[in-house]
Amino acid sequence: MRTKHLLIIIYILTFCSCAQKRDLAYFSNLAQQSAEDKIQYEPIKIQQNDLLRININSLNPESNTLFTVNRQNTAGTYEGPTGYRVAKDGMITLPVIGNIKVEGLTITQTQDMLIEKLAKYVKEPMVEVQLLNFKITVIGEVNKPSSFTIPGDHINLLEALGMAGDMTVYGKRENVLVIREQNGKRIMKRLNLNQQAVLNDRFFNLMQNDIVYVEPDKSKAIEYSPSTRIMPIVIASISAVAVLISAILRN
Repeated sequence: MRTKHLLIIIYILTFCSCAQKRDLAYFSNLAQQSAEDKIQYEPIKIQQNDLLRININSLNPESNTLFTVNRQNTAGTYEGPTGYRVAKDGMITLPVIGNIKVEGLTITQTQDMLIEKLAKYVKEPMVEVQLLNFKITVIGEVNKPSSFTIPGDHINLLEALGMAGDMTVYGKRENVLVIREQNGKRIMKRLNLNQQAVLNDRFFNLMQNDIVYVEPDKSKAIEYSPSTRIMPIVIASISAVAVLISAILRN
């Protein structure tokens, strides 16, 4: 009977050390048939300290030389991060035009406003505005944590995780934290990537300077804890003692 009790204890210790079953699939509650949702897209809005590339052209080549802050090489490609920095008051300063408030505007709204103002000075102006420092950071339980500069003006959470090499097996897909600074405030939101509903969350589409943190599952802490590393030795020792006692009792 004593041997039986020891074996039961070993069985309990072995299975208690196992991690709970986890859902590693994205959108696991998605139905088997195809689904269609309206895309909830919130345009990027210009913030303080953003760096804007502004290309201005018109039908008059001589007028174009007035706006040469963003230099291009002979091949027509952009050479570097030279641009217009948005000041703390939300303003940028353009040649001829002077100070213009762009904070809080979308890229399209900024282009339209500049075209309207430039029409007083140049003939049929064409304006292209690009955000040069659209950066996001992905850290935690991903394979390649890093900060990434986004060439366009749109990226969603799945794309960001893809750039970071996807989550590790320890990443909690049901509890991904997005940290956002907006209008002088820090906002934090936890998203569940096991649920289809997350696709309609406004935090699913990332903004400039967002930080994505993937929290590790408890199983990682258990696996890397000193007690867990000792557990196989303890179980092996108990097993050996149980076998020895069993042999003694049989004799």
